Amino acid sequence: MKKLAIIATITAGVIGLSACSPDEDPEVVVETSTGNITKEDFYEEMKATTGESVLQQMVLTKILEDRYEIDDEEVDAQIDMYKMQYGEQWEMVLMSSGFADEDDFRNELRMQMLQQEAMIEDIEVSDEEIETRYERLKEEVEARHILVEDEETANELKSQLDDGANFSDLAEEHSTDTNSAVQGGDLGFFSSGDMVIEFEDVAYGLEIGEISEPVASDFGWHIIQLTDRQEIESEIQDLDEIRENIRKEIAMGKVDESTAMEKMNQIIEDANVQVNIDGFEDIFEMQEPALQ
Repeated sequence: MKKLAIIATITAGVIGLSACSPDEDPEVVVETSTGNITKEDFYEEMKATTGESVLQQMVLTKILEDRYEIDDEEVDAQIDMYKMQYGEQWEMVLMSSGFADEDDFRNELRMQMLQQEAMIEDIEVSDEEIETRYERLKEEVEARHILVEDEETANELKSQLDDGANFSDLAEEHSTDTNSAVQGGDLGFFSSGDMVIEFEDVAYGLEIGEISEPVASDFGWHIIQLTDRQEIESEIQDLDEIRENIRKEIAMGKVDESTAMEKMNQIIEDANVQVNIDGFEDIFEMQEPALQ
């Protein structure tokens, strides 16, 4: 199953607005013929609607920036990758995703990268894993699969395939991956890092035409058939240049969601957060921070 990178939009800077004291004239930020809107009105409305999520995001960013460092060059490299991927549609992708501009996207991306540093901090990646991933980057493979919910069903379908059943027909009838099922299970060509590691390890180890034994992943049970493989024409950087990026990619594939949430909660607890805004005093005790 191809992994998707999803970037959520967070409105920032709202809590920085300061409410006026009772002894001061309210500062008008919008004037209309039917009435005015003061800074305090605006602050209270924004606090009531998006204030909680914005405050959580601001505090979490402050904490993570103190513990981890993300270089501007790292952020620029990620943005350049997205620009190459989307080409002329880049500006439209930003707008349709809810970002005001590239700087807005950059801030959110930096936050995601800080969270990733926290999540992979304790995950070990061996040199062998890195070297294997690097070698696989030189080649892409084409495969099809049948995805089912349980091992028993997977074994039954594998037996039918061994007896000569048509792979495409079984995929269309039984696969829970509806996107590929209508194509007879075809996933097209993919490279290392595009699939969950359990799937990738099996697919890259098959001969063309070979059908795998059932293999488990977080998505269910797969039966995989390799249909083709080819070298990637574009040159890749030397291993030493991209070793750290590969290490992070592999580590992210090992992240357990519940463990990552516990880690983020512990980081916030260790920071001794005290909120002095009426109505928000307990938000870090009552709710878990959202991982992007």
